Amino acid sequence: MSDKGTNLDPWYDSYADRTAGLSASEVRALFAVASRPEVVSLAGGMPYVSALPRELVTGAIDRVMADGGAMAMQYGSGQGTPAIREHIMQIMAMEGIRGSADDVVVTTGSQQALDLVTRLFVNPGDVVLAESPSYVGALGVFKAYQADVVHVPMDEHGLVPEALREAIAAVTARGGRIKFLYTIPNFHNPAGVTLTWARRVEILEICRSAGILVLEDNPYGLLYFDQPAPQAMRSIDDEGVIYLGSFSKTLAPGFRVGWALAPHAIREKLILANESATLSPNSFGQFVITEYLDQADWRGQIETFRGLYRERRDAMISALGEYLPSLTWNVPDGGFFVWVGLPAELDSKAMLPRAVKELVAYTPGTAFFADGDGRQNVRLSFCYPTPESIRTGVARLANVVNGELDLLRTFSTASLSNRAARPQSVVVPPPNTI
Repeated sequence: MSDKGTNLDPWYDSYADRTAGLSASEVRALFAVASRPEVVSLAGGMPYVSALPRELVTGAIDRVMADGGAMAMQYGSGQGTPAIREHIMQIMAMEGIRGSADDVVVTTGSQQALDLVTRLFVNPGDVVLAESPSYVGALGVFKAYQADVVHVPMDEHGLVPEALREAIAAVTARGGRIKFLYTIPNFHNPAGVTLTWARRVEILEICRSAGILVLEDNPYGLLYFDQPAPQAMRSIDDEGVIYLGSFSKTLAPGFRVGWALAPHAIREKLILANESATLSPNSFGQFVITEYLDQADWRGQIETFRGLYRERRDAMISALGEYLPSLTWNVPDGGFFVWVGLPAELDSKAMLPRAVKELVAYTPGTAFFADGDGRQNVRLSFCYPTPESIRTGVARLANVVNGELDLLRTFSTASLSNRAARPQSVVVPPPNTI
């Protein structure tokens, strides 16, 4: 009989140390519950792909199979096809980015690009700077590679430059090594805010002076509601910024096609890392997307998505104002998410089981912090549910929040009354022993 403990996994002691950083995200844990038809899910950031006309995709697939199906189903380049990389350059030009398609590396979604960049740069114990809060999928990657994530505060205008200076100074003073700053400047996930142009310039100057690479993640940039976000940080600095993009939000996530635009020397290492991980990104998906971009009015389709998400954003803000007026929230100018602040006495993670019982799901704020913070926040996603479902979901959430507050206040009042009525000499046992 082994004396190595009672773990049910016989290979427990054989795993590499870095697997200690692998854990199921709180977003992933919600999907099983949120997929039940009776639950209104305000949790996952799933694009509403039903708004994409089916014939646009099936037509592209049919043409790919008729004209070059054998090539589309074959292994491809570790960098991605030249045709799709040229299209990617045209897309990024809409946000002020100029450069060469030769510096684009196609990946299996931008999530894989995040993984590849972290693999290339981060040794265990290295520091990654990230906004507070930050994207849960990025935090999972950083944790898996044993990075030390240092959060930098945000406000309604995005990452705070002075806070960045202070974080860099603090890490440097303790001898830490900062590998890069990870930022989502447009319609942030989860905070929904957009970094101003002045701050983009200032933050890049701070990082340039400190010798810190910037990893700019921009999946939502084209999904603005009223006016475009400021031009990309990469448009200012093509040597100190790696830009990540994706077709998941503007076309469909099922293709799993994203990209990284990197400085030339980093590009070479990304290709090698990509080949090591997957041999080549999804060839068939690249051919289909290229055909779609060649033939369809993809700009018009993005405009359709903008209108649809704007309507749903408005429905959520209206419902919050009607059902939960005492809470705080942002009004995003694009993207998928509203970041809600709860009363100080509530805990978003502890409240989640009651929410599921009330048939509404959200993502607790703790998912977006590496340090356990975020208990007074929830992320609400408006991209997937209909406006009617959003109103229903927010109404149910209001029942949860108000029910929790009533419960806490009832017990608090009872505790104070009992305390006043008892003689001071009586020793009252703690609640968990009654």
